Amino acid sequence: MEKINPNIEESWKKVLSSEFLSPYFSQLKRFLLEEKRQYTVFPPGKMIFNAFYCTPFDRVKVVLLGQDPYHGFGQAHGLCFSVPDGVPHPKSLVNIFKELEQDVQVAIPKSGNLEKWAKQGMLLLNATLTVRAHQAGSHQNRGWEQFTDAVIRAISEKKENVVFLLWGNYAQAKEVLIDTSKHLVLKTVHPSPLSASRGFFGCRHFSKTNAYLLQTGQQPIDWDLTT
Repeated sequence: MEKINPNIEESWKKVLSSEFLSPYFSQLKRFLLEEKRQYTVFPPGKMIFNAFYCTPFDRVKVVLLGQDPYHGFGQAHGLCFSVPDGVPHPKSLVNIFKELEQDVQVAIPKSGNLEKWAKQGMLLLNATLTVRAHQAGSHQNRGWEQFTDAVIRAISEKKENVVFLLWGNYAQAKEVLIDTSKHLVLKTVHPSPLSASRGFFGCRHFSKTNAYLLQTGQQPIDWDLTT
């Protein structure tokens, strides 16, 4: 049986230690262990906290907030909107790459793995970090949102000049956790096929992100995933 190991990357451990000691987190662990006894759960246990390992707290300069991990086999690997090498691009990711190409003129990559962005300081955070196979939203309201709200709040309070990308109504509801006087919040509709044409295409969030990073003396993100 896989264990749910809260011992995430060291800089995050310091920031979030009180969350791991909270009663809700103990309940969440019990829920996940029970789920794993009965169902297939994504992502695999060792990938649940992948976003935190790829992007240590002291390197965070951009936050992209998703909702749930992908719930199909082989898709979820702990980074929102991202899929491992060799996995077909989900429809929302296809639209992200279309906007990326239009905005900053980089070629659409063959791989949908966004790890290169994460390692440059872009936290690819889902609000819920696990999901039951083929059942979207199945692990919502079990404690993950309390944990990831604490993550967003900690970034807002302890850091400055972070770009928060809030795509869709669910992500935009998290704006209340962010001090907009010292961070940049960029909002638009979700990149899913249902809404992308209503404002995601043309939002130019990639170029706006880099303009702000440069303006605040930070290294811009190299968006090109083809190299």
